[in-house]
Amino acid sequence: MNYISESSAITIFILLLLSGYFIITFWIFFYRYGILKDRIAIEGNSLKMLYMGKAISVSKKSIIHTYISRVSKPNRDIMNAASSDAIRSATKGLTLLSIIASTSPFIGLFGTVIGILETFSKLGNQKSASLSVVAPAISEALVATAAGISVAIFAYSFHLILKRLSYELSSLLSSESDVILSLYDEE
Repeated sequence: MNYISESSAITIFILLLLSGYFIITFWIFFYRYGILKDRIAIEGNSLKMLYMGKAISVSKKSIIHTYISRVSKPNRDIMNAASSDAIRSATKGLTLLSIIASTSPFIGLFGTVIGILETFSKLGNQKSASLSVVAPAISEALVATAAGISVAIFAYSFHLILKRLSYELSSLLSSESDVILSLYDEE
């Protein structure tokens, strides 16, 4: 609390911004992760039923079902449209995670620079400055950099996890499309 009470408005703003980034990062991750895991489970089960011959079409819960139910005979274009829409939906939030991961260290560094400038301006008014006076002030200024780096670590990690899940969903949809098209080509 001593750090915040002695900080400038810019430093406090930077820490609040990084706190907002942190909250947004976790919200996007948990929200998108749940949706993607559910979608992957649905599409995985649908594909499994197709492979085992227990179904002649995808599950009614499948994303592809909405598209192929509107046409008399599925074709590659319909399947590509279904897959593209699903991937576009699955990757929502990845851009924001990428932006947060790349900008938060710089925002934290900016906060540190401001903190160090404030420290040096305060030290300039004193007659003598020893290491015991300078070190605590500099270490307090480094809090912003640590905050920025920690936000970036989570944002980047979550970005990669969600990107992998999106790829998994894309792969399942592609396999389902291939199976459906092969079933209709046999007829």
